[in-house]
Amino acid sequence: MAYEFKLPDLGEGLTEGEVARWLVAEGDEVAEDQPLVEIQTDKTTVEIPSPAAGKVAQILVEEGKVVPVGTILVVIGEDGAVPAVEKSTPKQEAPRKARATPLVRRLAQELGVDIESLTGTGPQGRITEQDVRGAAGGGEPAEGRREPLRGVRRLIAEHMTRAHREVPPVTWVEEADFSGVDLKLLVPTVLKACAETLKEFPELNARLDGDDIVYLDRYDMGIAVQTDDGLVVPVVRDCDSASLDDLAAEVARLAESARAGTLKPDELRGSTFTVTSAGKLAGLFQTPIVNHPEVAILSIGRIAERPVVREGKVEIGHTGYVALTFDHRVVDGARAAEFGLAVIRRLEGT
Repeated sequence: MAYEFKLPDLGEGLTEGEVARWLVAEGDEVAEDQPLVEIQTDKTTVEIPSPAAGKVAQILVEEGKVVPVGTILVVIGEDGAVPAVEKSTPKQEAPRKARATPLVRRLAQELGVDIESLTGTGPQGRITEQDVRGAAGGGEPAEGRREPLRGVRRLIAEHMTRAHREVPPVTWVEEADFSGVDLKLLVPTVLKACAETLKEFPELNARLDGDDIVYLDRYDMGIAVQTDDGLVVPVVRDCDSASLDDLAAEVARLAESARAGTLKPDELRGSTFTVTSAGKLAGLFQTPIVNHPEVAILSIGRIAERPVVREGKVEIGHTGYVALTFDHRVVDGARAAEFGLAVIRRLEGT
């Protein structure tokens, strides 16, 4: 008797996942609920347990392959007997000869290139962006070391491409005096200021759903955290009602979990607005990319000692630039500027 384990529905409207890492090998004996495979989605990496005990008879999807929900990933057979299953072929799709990521396939379609006619120069014969551009007459001979776009980096690439295509972004920038802010509590202080200000500017705490603007009545803020695997955005809940100390504790906990790779899927879902601050690496200011499907993101540039004018006198203050990128389909420029200035007033205590 054998058990065919399919990629489960991971929620949040996700329709596919990447097999990031197998935690077992063919021939291994596994117990029920033993960690079986890591699946990378556009939200997080999820460790999926074995649904049954037995011997791993067949692993049908290799690491690095993106497959839709419902694809058979592995066959677990108590006696080693397995049904005939075609490897790595999702039931929903016809087999494809060309091996390429969704981004490369989309590029080929845009450039009018028949991807099935190409010979891939990437690992294991994968079609690369260079191959497609070369076929379209805009490429150069392949050279250098190549690595497949996988895991978090692949998801970041797809997410950023989607954001750029779907969102007409505009970035507003202004200087702020952070002299009165405890810089050890910078991120939670900014979260609190943004949450309070969003109540006055509901169009920035919204999302565009087809022909409707959905105004959200919760203030769950994403915080951008850089990890060894790339940028992730865990969510701090109820920023409008939480105390500054509670926000600081939650920001620290989520950042630590993000860097350790232990965030739960629910900790990466449902943000309504995003804040990002890269500290000493931030540069003077940034033009951050909207975290789709949100409509705005606020970033803090590098804060440093600079001259400021107070009551007609030049003094030394801790200043930095606040940048707000917003979706111009939903937010007007004047309202975005008013929002940014209101956040700065709260940060400056004026």
